[in-house]
Amino acid sequence: MSAVGRRAALWFLAAASSLLSACASLTPPPRDTGTLLSGRLSVRVDSDPPRALSAAFELSGNARSGALVLTSPLGSTLAQAHWTPDEAVLETPSARTSYPDVDALAEHALGERVPLAALFDWLRGRPWAGAASRALRDDERGFTQLGWRVTLPQGAHGWVEAHRNAAPAVTLRARIDGATS
Repeated sequence: MSAVGRRAALWFLAAASSLLSACASLTPPPRDTGTLLSGRLSVRVDSDPPRALSAAFELSGNARSGALVLTSPLGSTLAQAHWTPDEAVLETPSARTSYPDVDALAEHALGERVPLAALFDWLRGRPWAGAASRALRDDERGFTQLGWRVTLPQGAHGWVEAHRNAAPAVTLRARIDGATS
């Protein structure tokens, strides 16, 4: 093999190795035997510049103790979070960070404060028991809670949309593919 061919082969191997290490997947946290919700999730923050995240998700456990795993369309784990009453941990392929609670973790992971504890109920189309809520008008399916408007589009089985108007506006959309209790 010529010197040019060897350099090209070495460059290719180095590039392939870098790509494989960049796509390294995390070991999923142990699953709670309780609630498991899975599907697709997108979060858009209308900031300057706008921020967006779209991923498959698995949400297990409950607001007190649970886990959230986000995966790419190719199936590699982008991030995973797990929490207990004592600690909340966010892991990515490049870092592991601890937070005092699940709200601080959610704010860091999603780029804006999202009430992760309420998501367990919201994704099931019902208000969270931990805060007051108000039903939407009769012609709309959904409710408002914690400054968010949560809607359940008619005829769109498994879809939930939560929108916060307070600056910066945040829209969270989820399609539930599976749920167990």
